[in-house]
Amino acid sequence: QTCLIHFIKRFCVGKMRRKAGLGAIQKKKLNAEKFKDKANELAESQLADLSSQLETFQLNLETFAREHKDEIKKDPQFRKHFQEMCASIGVDPLASGKGFWSNMLEIGDFYYELAVQIVEVCMAHSEKTGGLMELGDIKQKLIKSRGRSAKNQEISTEDLLISAKKLRVLGNGFTVIALGSGRYLVQSVPGELSNDQIAVLEEAELNNGCVATSTLTSKLRWDSNRIDIVMNKMVGEGLVWVDAKAPEKIYWVPSIFTAKLG
Repeated sequence: QTCLIHFIKRFCVGKMRRKAGLGAIQKKKLNAEKFKDKANELAESQLADLSSQLETFQLNLETFAREHKDEIKKDPQFRKHFQEMCASIGVDPLASGKGFWSNMLEIGDFYYELAVQIVEVCMAHSEKTGGLMELGDIKQKLIKSRGRSAKNQEISTEDLLISAKKLRVLGNGFTVIALGSGRYLVQSVPGELSNDQIAVLEEAELNNGCVATSTLTSKLRWDSNRIDIVMNKMVGEGLVWVDAKAPEKIYWVPSIFTAKLG
């Protein structure tokens, strides 16, 4: 009888423990679901607040654009800061030729017209440059051709970069190449430059527009076979000129040394 009593007690205690364990698990699961619901509620609230803030900022940006329309159109530095403000909230004034920004500011037409003029300058000098022109050189030629009349807006390097990058829609025939010095080259011929060709341009930028075979060997660690392959291709494409009468072969990049002379 005593054994039976002990068995019953142990059975009841074990059952109570199992019930307590299941209850704790269910309570924990319920708390987790409540926490998840609260987190979702907070996230939705924060998203709504952020959307409201962005909408307010965009409205303020539109008001600012109306009030400073002339400065944005005429002053390149002012125009640059305005572009940066737009980019901060994901607004692209150039995305549509028929949108609010284009109709109100007319800057879309400005950049697209500038892009056409960049193409014209690059094509006019492609025989000499091999299809590569330094952005500053393009700027000087554009300023000269556009004249300085009141109807022509002043252009900056930033304006040229924005316009040149819009030319990507034409394919890889128009590409902006950033040099380590901070200057840019605009490629206006079909075909993508290889990493080796860009390395040659970087070295030429550091050496007044020219690069010698010994430089390619010492600086880039290229063997003679690699140098011949890369440079013969660049000479054939008109990207570089070769001075074969020098003690060693020297290659000149017309798009770089002519810009430095200017």
